[in-house]
Amino acid sequence: MSTPTIEPAVFSGDPYSEKHLLDPYPFLASLQEAGPVSWLESQQTYAVVGYAEVYEVLTDFETYVSSGGLGPRDIRKDDGWRPPSILESDPPIHTLMRRALTGVINPGTVRALRGDFTAPAVTLVDELSRRPGFDAIKDLAEKYPIQVFPDAVGIPMEGREHLLPYGNMVFNAFGPENYIYHQAFAEGDEHARVVMNACKRESLTDDGFGAGIWAKVEEGLITEDQAALLVRALLSAGVDTTIFGIGNTLAVLARHPAAWARLRKEPSLAKFAIDEALRLESPFQKFHRTTTVDTVLGGVDIPAGSKVQLFIGAANRDPKKWGADANEFSLERSSSGHVAFGMGLHQCVGQPIARLEMEIVLQQMLEKIHTLELDGEPTPILHNVLRGFESMPVRITTGS
Repeated sequence: MSTPTIEPAVFSGDPYSEKHLLDPYPFLASLQEAGPVSWLESQQTYAVVGYAEVYEVLTDFETYVSSGGLGPRDIRKDDGWRPPSILESDPPIHTLMRRALTGVINPGTVRALRGDFTAPAVTLVDELSRRPGFDAIKDLAEKYPIQVFPDAVGIPMEGREHLLPYGNMVFNAFGPENYIYHQAFAEGDEHARVVMNACKRESLTDDGFGAGIWAKVEEGLITEDQAALLVRALLSAGVDTTIFGIGNTLAVLARHPAAWARLRKEPSLAKFAIDEALRLESPFQKFHRTTTVDTVLGGVDIPAGSKVQLFIGAANRDPKKWGADANEFSLERSSSGHVAFGMGLHQCVGQPIARLEMEIVLQQMLEKIHTLELDGEPTPILHNVLRGFESMPVRITTGS
């Protein structure tokens, strides 16, 4: 006998209103109260906020496909502004593209980056530690990844100023075509042209990750178009999402001076602190999947061809998974299993690189900076799908 289903709660709020984008958590809490799966009337989609339900969608790539697009419209039915990336593909295409990436990004190649990534962090943090304060976003979170990772990929120095606005455009495209989307695309043609040209084989050095990806074309594993898209996807993993990860981690720690003091005494906890900060302030807040068959999720019937919107920021704060204090930062919590980097088939392949950059920066700061506190409220970024900050003034002291 089949399990009886329930009618989903109907929720009328708009997750893309400016108010909810700048501070998403009150809205997410209201969604959680409505149930793990509800009907989001403003977007005509199913909202998925429960950790167990988000995890189910992320790991069932046959029922909930990515090829329909990570945004609200089905990209299989109309032409987008660019070819679908690895994030918007399914097997067998995704399998080949993923194999090409994992052949280049693996534990050995990531470990080899540590030396090259550490020296710039030492120099940058040493300079910042001589100031009474600085902007943790502009002076650190943005500056460091832009300095180190494009070198590892092997893209030219010229044109790197287009990387961040291009990334802003790419990720905003996973939301609705509102005024935020149109602002991001204001100079989109130029950003796309420069960045995609930088990802071509002739633009890349012979010893970087980019050349390694293009070697998979010669092996017949992927096409030239796929290689260029994979190089760009790799840049997103090592630059765009890392910037948000560093900034959000520092935002959390700057609000918890006791945690900073403990980390200085126990630097081995840095990895756990990063995971807990990513859980609490997930850079990637929401995206969509598309159902291929009639299914049941969280007790709710969902027809084939439906868009389901996964609220990662809610799943990572689900009290059923993380406890009654899920909205609080705690070094005592095991945050293993958070979905800030996704899960399953589409789990971020560049995750080890982002983690390496974040750990190196945090370790250098813990060595040199005695106290870290906010010097005014951070300015959140107005973005359709990402959670981060434009500016974050901090004041510091140095000493033992």
